[in-house]
Amino acid sequence: MKGYGQFCPVAKASEVLAERWTPLVLRELLCGSRRFNDIHRGVPLMSRSLLATRLRELERAGVLVRRTASGLRNQEYALTAAGEELLPIIEGLGRWGQRWVVADVAEDDLDPSLLMWDIRRNLRSDELPEQRVVTQFDFLDVTGPRRTWWLLAARDGGDICMTDPGFAVDLIVTVRLHALTRYWLGQIGWRDVVGSAEFRLEGPPWARRSLPRWLGRSGFAEVARP
Repeated sequence: MKGYGQFCPVAKASEVLAERWTPLVLRELLCGSRRFNDIHRGVPLMSRSLLATRLRELERAGVLVRRTASGLRNQEYALTAAGEELLPIIEGLGRWGQRWVVADVAEDDLDPSLLMWDIRRNLRSDELPEQRVVTQFDFLDVTGPRRTWWLLAARDGGDICMTDPGFAVDLIVTVRLHALTRYWLGQIGWRDVVGSAEFRLEGPPWARRSLPRWLGRSGFAEVARP
């Protein structure tokens, strides 16, 4: 039996929202992702087939609608009124997790893809200089193709690349993924990152000074722990 067999609204809501990965898919939609590939970038360990299944389930439940993007062949997903009403619920889950669960970051939970995607969409654009800033991140504790990333940060948006985009690099940040993730979550300060083992920051003074201002942090970083 797929459902809980109960009329209770908590049970009925859980049948829609409590499936594996579904809260994270909703997080991506509520953060502004609309296209399939963008949603998947926020849940990189989720199979594409399972993501497609979850999106169909949410569509059947009336949480989202699927439509063709204006002027494009690609389809987009848009939240309905029912989906938008989930914002305080997903935010509440995040605040509760930050306050009561996330004391540190386990090695198994480190994910450079998610961290870089989160950084890209939380850039403090008002703190960026007028020109685009190209930053190369080298994660010392990551092996394989996800070790090096390029972040293209601009006032009108940003992007991340796993291969060299071919632009002149303004900053090179050499850091452990664990340290930068803990900073992102608000567990340590920027001085702790700078003082961590093997950290290096290469680039002109203006770029080095501006980095901690526009880099931003998680939306849950300021949640106080008991």
